Amino acid sequence: MPRVPIRSLDLRLRPASRRRLRCSTVALGCVAWLAAGCGGKQPDDVGLGPLAACPPTPNCVSSRAPADSDAWIAPFGLTAPPDEAWARAVDVVAHWPRTRIVASTADALHAESKSALLRFVDDVELRLDAARGRIDVRSASRLGRSDLGVNRRRVEALRAALAERGVVRAADGAEAESASGDVRAPGL
Repeated sequence: MPRVPIRSLDLRLRPASRRRLRCSTVALGCVAWLAAGCGGKQPDDVGLGPLAACPPTPNCVSSRAPADSDAWIAPFGLTAPPDEAWARAVDVVAHWPRTRIVASTADALHAESKSALLRFVDDVELRLDAARGRIDVRSASRLGRSDLGVNRRRVEALRAALAERGVVRAADGAEAESASGDVRAPGL
């Protein structure tokens, strides 16, 4: 087999090959981005302390938000003893799809819920207020401006699951209206 001098090899790519290489590089970059997840950093004010205020962007709901704001959602009114209701709430969140409990105490819970497709991380927080007979709740997206109603649907789905287990009141008409959509699995 004759040796071909390196100088004589044409290493230039044809336009079609360049396009394929460019598309492959972009596709590989997208796959790496998706594999890394779209979690974002956990905010400093999220955890087991008091529920953080919702940001001014429409990607958060909280039972501690002002009642006249779009971020407000009704707390979970207890129909069972507080300890029983809390144990069931923790159990339901622990078995939610794509959700993991980051930390919990006898009256506070912080969980992270990931979206199915792009793996966006949302923070879900619950606080038992036994004296007032309720569980306060907050669900907020870490990234983006809008959540397209995912956090509100997650909280309403959690309310429905707990009502089904007989530990909180089901949503009344006003709460159901504010849910703005169907109630599906919370890890949307």
